[in-house]
Amino acid sequence: MTDLTTAAADSLLRSPLNERHAALGAKFAAFGGWSMPLEYAGGGVLKEHTAVREAVGVFDVSHLGKARVTGPGAADFVNACLSNDLGRIGPGRAQYTLCCDEATGGVVDDIIAYLYGDEHVFLIPNAANTAEVVRRLRAAAPAGVTVTDEHRAYAVLAVQGPRSADLLGALGLPTEHDYMSFSTATLAVGDGEPVELVVCRTGYTGEHGYELVVPEAGATAVWDALFAAGEPYGLRACGLAARDTLRTEMGYPLHGQDLSLEITPVQARSGWAVGWNKPAFWGRDALLAEKAAGPRRLLWGLAAQDRGIPRPGMRVVAGDTEVGTVTSGTFSPTNKSGIGLALLDTAAGLTEGATVEVDVRGRRSVMKVVRPPFVQPSVR
Repeated sequence: MTDLTTAAADSLLRSPLNERHAALGAKFAAFGGWSMPLEYAGGGVLKEHTAVREAVGVFDVSHLGKARVTGPGAADFVNACLSNDLGRIGPGRAQYTLCCDEATGGVVDDIIAYLYGDEHVFLIPNAANTAEVVRRLRAAAPAGVTVTDEHRAYAVLAVQGPRSADLLGALGLPTEHDYMSFSTATLAVGDGEPVELVVCRTGYTGEHGYELVVPEAGATAVWDALFAAGEPYGLRACGLAARDTLRTEMGYPLHGQDLSLEITPVQARSGWAVGWNKPAFWGRDALLAEKAAGPRRLLWGLAAQDRGIPRPGMRVVAGDTEVGTVTSGTFSPTNKSGIGLALLDTAAGLTEGATVEVDVRGRRSVMKVVRPPFVQPSVR
C-alpha cells in the first residue's frame, strides 16, 4: 500500500463509499489501482484491529474484483480452469480457489467462487488481477459460456468480529449461515428503496464474519444502516492496514506477496485449495510434478523473539547462510510482537521450532520458525 499524493490520487479508482470515508477522517492509500482507506481518525490500526477481535468492524473492500460466468456448463468450465474442486460444494456455497498459470503453476490470483448453480458462478478476485483473470477465462470459454467483468457494478463490505451476527441480525439480515455459504437478502433502508444484496459467511480476519455484496447504487444506504445500528455492538470502521495485521495473525496469504506467478500453491502451503484428483485445471501438470519432487522452498511463519518486526523483502539467515525471504510481516497487536511469513529454502532443513535471524535494517533479529496461525481463529 502506498500513501497518496494529490497527483497520484487523481489517477486511481474510488469506492462508491469514498465520501463516507473522507467524512470519517480516513487516511487513503493506493491499493490495486484504487484509492482506499488505510486507517481512520480517532482510532488507527490498533483500535480498528482490536474492534474486530473483540466486537465488530466493517471494511470497505469494494476494490475487490467481481466477475460472473454464466451459460450451459458454466460451473464445469470454471472447475476445469481454477484449482479447487467445485464438486466438493453445492449451490449456495462459496469456495476459496486459485487461478494458476498453465505452464508454471504460479498463482495468477486467489479467488472466492460463489456457486449459484450449474450455469452460474460469481467470482471475487483481487483488484489488480481482475482484468487478467477475466481475460484468461474469456479466452478459454466454450461457446455459450459468457464471462462478464462486473468490477464496478458492486461494492463489498466485510463485517467482521464476534458481534457481527448481532449487528446484521439487528438489521434483519440472515446470519445463521454455515461457514463459506451465502444467501440473498433484502435490507430495508428507511425511506429509500430496499437493497437486494448477498450475505456470505466469509472473511479475511479469522473472526466470525460476513461479506456483503451490494449493488453499487445501494452501497451508501447499506453503510449508513450498519452505522445507524452499530453503536451498541462497538462497530468501528476499519481500513486496509488493520485488515493486513488481522490476516497476517491468521497466516492468510496476500497475493503479490505470499502468492504470485513466482510462488506456487505447493510452495505457499495452499495445496488444500487444489483439487488434486480433478482431471483438469490450469497448471495441473506443473503442480503435480512439483508436489512429487518436493518444492525448493516453503512458506513458514516467523515469530520474533525480541523487538524486531519482519517486513516484506527482508533476508532470513541461519548462521552465515541466507535461507529465505520475508514475504509478509507486521507488528501483531494481539501478541504485541513481530510476526511474519517467509519463504524458506527446503534445502536448509529447517523445521518447526528452529531459530533463524532476520536482517532488520542491518540488525539481526531472532525469530522462531512456526506454523501459523499466530492467534486462535474463531471463524467456525
